[in-house]
Amino acid sequence: MSKTLTALTLALIAAPIVAVPALAQRDPAYADARAKGLVGEQPDGYLGIVGAPSEDLRRLVSNINIQRKAAYTRGAADGATIEQFAFTSGCNLIARTVPGEKYQAPDGSWKTRTAAAPERDPRCL
Repeated sequence: MSKTLTALTLALIAAPIVAVPALAQRDPAYADARAKGLVGEQPDGYLGIVGAPSEDLRRLVSNINIQRKAAYTRGAADGATIEQFAFTSGCNLIARTVPGEKYQAPDGSWKTRTAAAPERDPRCL
């Protein structure tokens, strides 16, 4: 098994653990924005803004993404890049969306999750 493949396997295992910092999960503004479809999960592992943002929403998303990058930096295994770890996390975060939540499809369009599985990048395991 190559070093990169081994690192990616480790990233797949660890990604759900560090994907969404606890602070973001408990933030009522984040929960509200998610419920209203103002934000959604992106394939790159970061939170995206759906539509025209307010300054408060832009700040909220920026803060969450800073926390995510820090978590991805800590979680990146030897041989895996932060981007690889973030991508794997993005795959997992999109898979864990629930009906009504937004996510970005591989073609870049924003989708609303239904009861069906979300559209994910074919590289997602």
